[in-house]
Amino acid sequence: MRTVLLFAFVVVAISACASSQMATDSISPKSAVEPASKIILASEIEWKPLNPARGDKSPKAGALWGDRTGSGPSGFLVKFVDGFSSPPHIHNITYRGVVINGLIHNDDPETPHKWMPKGSYWTQPVGEVHITATKGSSSMAYIEIEEGPYLVLPTKKAFDNGEKPVKLNPSNIVWIDQPGMSVSGNGPKVATLWGKPQDNRLNGTLVKFPVGFTGKIRCQGSIFRAVMIQGRLKLQASGGTDVKTLDPGSYFNSKGETAHRVSCEAGEECVIYLRMMGKFDVVPSA
Repeated sequence: MRTVLLFAFVVVAISACASSQMATDSISPKSAVEPASKIILASEIEWKPLNPARGDKSPKAGALWGDRTGSGPSGFLVKFVDGFSSPPHIHNITYRGVVINGLIHNDDPETPHKWMPKGSYWTQPVGEVHITATKGSSSMAYIEIEEGPYLVLPTKKAFDNGEKPVKLNPSNIVWIDQPGMSVSGNGPKVATLWGKPQDNRLNGTLVKFPVGFTGKIRCQGSIFRAVMIQGRLKLQASGGTDVKTLDPGSYFNSKGETAHRVSCEAGEECVIYLRMMGKFDVVPSA
């Protein structure tokens, strides 16, 4: 009888722990105490070497959320110098990337350079040999992993787990009106990159605001992380009074039921990348 009770207690404890990890978007203790709402401007990013072993030749990394050197998921920026080209290498995990600035090539070492412009999305499978090269000043990308740490490993440790890379240039991204909203030729658009938002599962989605747009991003999910990809967006975070101007690379997050006021400044469409679990919609101002 005592053994049965002990087993039941262990099962309940494991279930509770799993639910807690899903709700916090991480198994990292550092992420568990993350503020419910946070804004990081691009000008506030603290840059450190992405691969300290390469010294001055390493790209720079700027943390946005989580800890890429620990366990659990994380998201960070990577900034390259013009003309950067890495030696062939592999990673111990799969990562996703969105180009924010400049041109980036990421492929097999023998493949001719195929430059991805800003707004492009790609994935790099675990264990696959590749190089990364850039063209243009201040080339930058947002990188996201589901399990750390993020490591750079030699090609002799390469392996194939059957996973195929994904590459989407902006011209191949399919933009649609958000489900449940009236069709609008000049309204906000969405494009799901991965996951299943319709099932309230964790997903990655791009949201595009036309020039001059003003309105709200309303979200009800347990996870809401936003990275500025293109344009300049003015943001008044839910519950706040200050208005911040988000340049590419800026980040904000929230939890629970929130409504962020946003406006896209004139000159260029605004695009953000959302990592979401739960529902959201974008509502124009009346």
